[in-house]
Amino acid sequence: MRAEDDMHLTAHEYTIALPAWIDDELADVPDVIPDLEDRMRLVHRLADRNWREGNGGPFAALVAESGTGRIVSVGVNVVLATGVSSGHAEVTALGLAQRAVGGWDLGAADQPDHELVVNWRPCVQCYGATLWSGVRTLVVAGSGPELERITTFDEGPMREDWAARFEARGIRVVDGILRNEALEVFQTYRDAVDAGGVDVYNARRG
Repeated sequence: MRAEDDMHLTAHEYTIALPAWIDDELADVPDVIPDLEDRMRLVHRLADRNWREGNGGPFAALVAESGTGRIVSVGVNVVLATGVSSGHAEVTALGLAQRAVGGWDLGAADQPDHELVVNWRPCVQCYGATLWSGVRTLVVAGSGPELERITTFDEGPMREDWAARFEARGIRVVDGILRNEALEVFQTYRDAVDAGGVDVYNARRG
């Protein structure tokens, strides 16, 4: 086979984009959400709809200005919609925020402090993405083993001192914001998985 005949096998780009239904969900959402719990409520709302729409797992995130509560971006898990395993909610939200502010460092000197709000502790991939994003605060609904136990997703070999490592790098960790609401979304998702028709997309099953 000639090299030029094989060129079609090499992809040159891929896209991680929000699903179209996000616009409907955000139609009644103000640009500024001053209350942290209200920001997490939005995350739970997006996470619950996301799996129902078939985009990916029950995960969502947003980036906001910490001081004002102005929403910079939102993200949902789009692994199934894109066929890209790295299309997690945190990666999507952080990437869109960086595009919005015009640079890779959300903690740059000319930027306000930014926070990442997620409906559970990041997986190993999103742990690194958060460390390198420039956010100054990570807000999570919870961080225990309940996520993996309920959903059966493999979150990877997270180190036990994950929060301390964030703090050592100047990233404040706020844990336990609307935890029970997050677990309710996960349990509803698990019930649908058990009923059939919903794909838990762990690689290397078993």
